[in-house]
This record gives sequence, C-alpha cells and structure tokens, in this order.
Amino acid sequence: MPPESNGSRPTASRDYLGSADPTERERRAESFGASAAAYAAFRPSYPEAAVRWALEPVAGDDVVRVLDLAAGTGKLTEVIRGLGMEAVAVEPDAAMLTELSRRLPDVPAFTGTAEEIPAPDGAFDAVVVGQAFHWFDRDRALAEIARVLRPGGVLAALWNLHDDGVAWVAGLNAAAQALGSVRETRESPMRQELFEHVAFADQASAEFGFHERRTSEQVVGMLGTHSRILVMDEVDRTQVLARVRGYLRARPETSTGEFDVPLVTIALRAVRV
Repeated sequence: MPPESNGSRPTASRDYLGSADPTERERRAESFGASAAAYAAFRPSYPEAAVRWALEPVAGDDVVRVLDLAAGTGKLTEVIRGLGMEAVAVEPDAAMLTELSRRLPDVPAFTGTAEEIPAPDGAFDAVVVGQAFHWFDRDRALAEIARVLRPGGVLAALWNLHDDGVAWVAGLNAAAQALGSVRETRESPMRQELFEHVAFADQASAEFGFHERRTSEQVVGMLGTHSRILVMDEVDRTQVLARVRGYLRARPETSTGEFDVPLVTIALRAVRV
C-alpha cells in the first residue's frame, strides 16, 4: 500500500515516492476527510515490532510521551497506546480527527500541521509519523519537529506497502494502477536523505513484513481510500475499483473468503541532537 494520510498542506515538499503537480498534490492531500470512516475500517495497522524499533532510542524512559503527527484516524496512535506509552495526536483534517476521537476518546487530539505543531518546546520524547511524511514541507516540518522534541528524543516515520514481491500482489498493483512499489521505495534517494537536518543524527532504517486477514471487498474498500483514487471522477473511480474487484475474484488466492494480504512496513528513525 502506498504512503498516505494528509499530514499538512503540501507546498514545496518532495514526495517520498515521486513528484506530482503542486495542485494535484494539494487535491490529494485534502481528499482523505471524505473517506475517514472507510480509512479507519480498511487501512492496515502497524506491526508492534516496527513501532518498538522506531521508539527504541527512548524505550528506557519511565514515561515515554509520543506525538503522533498527522495521526489520521489513529491507526498508529492505537499501537503506541498498546505499548504503554502516552500518546498525543495532531491532525489537520477535521473529519479524520473526529474519527480518531471517536475510536480513541481518551487520547488528547488537536488540530495542527507538521509545520505548525500546537505544542511547547521540548514537549515530547518521540514524534512518529505514519503514512504521511511525504506530504510535509520537509525543511519546515523538520525544524518544527525538532522544536517539540527534547534532546535525545526520536523522530520516526513509517509506511505500510503491499509486498509486491508476491505475484498476486504485483498483479493487484497493475490492476489498480495506483499503488506504490516496495522496490521503488527501497531504492528511493529520499530514503537516505529524508531526515537530513542539523537537528537530527543517527538516521537508521528497517523493514518489517507482516500479514493482515482481508476479504476482496475489504481490499477494494482500502483502495478506495487511496488519494489517487479519491480524486478521480466518479466514472473513473468506479471503473478502477470494478477492475480490481474482478481481478481479486479471478485469482485463486483471493477469490473467496478471507486471505492473508502480505505487507511491508518501512521505518526510518533519527535522534534529536
């Protein structure tokens, strides 16, 4: 699955998986709120091992206070809470934030962007970003994230992608014509320079494979929350999703009942100096 969620209003930001027209980027970044309930229902969570790795530099603290930035509907927030850490969510889209608060009513949740975080200096031990860093104005966001992190705190970004090293998943990508490639993400120069900033050091990366059980209709529902599909006109969107549905029904691996969807979480982290 490609990087998603709308972390901020993109300006001169570089896309982690490529570039797009600024107007198109803005349309895509602002498209998620209309599908907030579907996003919460169909998007995958994050493997606990990936989140533990991301937060490893601060794991020894008695209390770890984590900001989930561009938190969307709280997929990553929920995992952080499950690890026994304090979580605060910041998200620019009102509908996404409402869905997060409905699902996680005890999590403090605030409207804000990566470039203007509503928090005091040094407020957090960690800042995590799920499916969203590619939307940020990178330099402005890194400066602001550094401001709200304490020295020695950690910044981590995670992306879930379908593992297109599996034959039927590669076919799904082709049918959808809208999915990011694990191979392209691994080879992207942005992976090496994403956190390059005077305030951060010790960048590291890791990958975590996992599976989620889904039906073909749930996979179609997930694809319907992807920004490239959300901004299509109704006719084109209907055609793409019908093509995907037909592909899944024709494959023996996915034709009936539930099946394992293979995913890869790509995680990056760096430490605030």
